[in-house]
Amino acid sequence: MFDPSHVLESEDVQIREDLIVEVPPISLEDSRVEERRGKLVSLVKVIWDRRIGDSTWELEEDMRKLDPHLFSWRI
Repeated sequence: MFDPSHVLESEDVQIREDLIVEVPPISLEDSRVEERRGKLVSLVKVIWDRRIGDSTWELEEDMRKLDPHLFSWRI
């Protein structure tokens, strides 16, 4: 018997020709400054998927270029 509560919604997944899946960032959770190679760099913790807890620390400069709307709350 069909049970509508068991239906999964599909996600819009983009797979490139080289089989790399591109996942857009969802939000920023934290930020910090680290010293790397004698220079201070700003990092942001990027949330990629809340369901599985997928997050990484990325260079703020790179993320501002990739997805500037994530920084609309920051000055």
